Amino acid sequence: MLGSHVAEQLVRRGERVRALARANSDRSFLKTLGVEIFTGDLETNQGLEAATHGVDRVFHCAARVGEWGDPKQIRAQIVDLAQNLKNACQLSGSPRVVHVSSVTVYGKPNGAGPWSESEPLGQNVYRSNHYCHAKIAAEEVWKNYGGEVVIVRPSWIYGPRDRVTLPRVIKAFLSGRLALIGDGSNPLNLVFAPDVADGCLRAMDKAPDRQVYNLSSAGQASVKAFMDTLADQLGLPRVTRSYPLGMAKGLAIFSEFVGKLIRMKRPPHLTRYNLGLLTRPCLFSTESARLELGWLEKTSLEEGVCKTLEWHWRDLPPTAPVRKQKEGELAAAEKNTNPAS
Repeated sequence: MLGSHVAEQLVRRGERVRALARANSDRSFLKTLGVEIFTGDLETNQGLEAATHGVDRVFHCAARVGEWGDPKQIRAQIVDLAQNLKNACQLSGSPRVVHVSSVTVYGKPNGAGPWSESEPLGQNVYRSNHYCHAKIAAEEVWKNYGGEVVIVRPSWIYGPRDRVTLPRVIKAFLSGRLALIGDGSNPLNLVFAPDVADGCLRAMDKAPDRQVYNLSSAGQASVKAFMDTLADQLGLPRVTRSYPLGMAKGLAIFSEFVGKLIRMKRPPHLTRYNLGLLTRPCLFSTESARLELGWLEKTSLEEGVCKTLEWHWRDLPPTAPVRKQKEGELAAAEKNTNPAS
């Protein structure tokens, strides 16, 4: 998702862009941008040397999203990817790199925040949170890189072309499985993908070597506000059911135990990781990005959710206002094309 927005913004400002895509990837959007597409695979190291040859800047936006799965595979699809790309970059002359990490690397810091980039990593992280440990290790990969590198740490990214995170929330909504934890008043740190892409470009253009930047929202939207906004846009009743945090943690641990016992390939509906996304303190300082890069989050939650659902409109219920609008536009276009009908 994020890589497509980075490519889109680079093309918009007249850059020559090369994209690395797996052989089985959907390349339709990249083709509309007119970018140069190289076939390769970060995990197997296939095609990386050719893809990085002759480039002067690299945005590393590709990595596994999600905490569920075999620990070795999680590490391979986060840490090994970064190592393979670093090796390829060094062979091609060490171009300047922006490595996209995550605020996940902080773990669960003590206190109320906001936390700056100097905050210690991996705080209060349970041993089986392999995703967090892998994201920290991926940052370590670039410490001895021969060229310049900048690290950005976005919060929970959502937006058009998201095929992983928000679709899970929408499916839970449609199945009636969603519930608030407590009263839902805790802040939620969602940030719109095009805004993060803008931060990535600014980091590439302006940031000093080895600098790190948080790219997140101010955390002003509560979990309940997010759920209410999503319900309204889907044309569904708002979520009113809630569980105490202690009960939710117990259910998450039990769900993970059962999931591992029966070797589920997809994550359970409730895990400690996604529970943490909804309940952890999430105020991260973006002062460095604002002062040094001129970056600000531009997109409100309502606007961002609406634009995201416009991309997902075919998967939405008939009650969703976005779907009704899209179907009306298509019907009108068809009528104009075939006036006799």
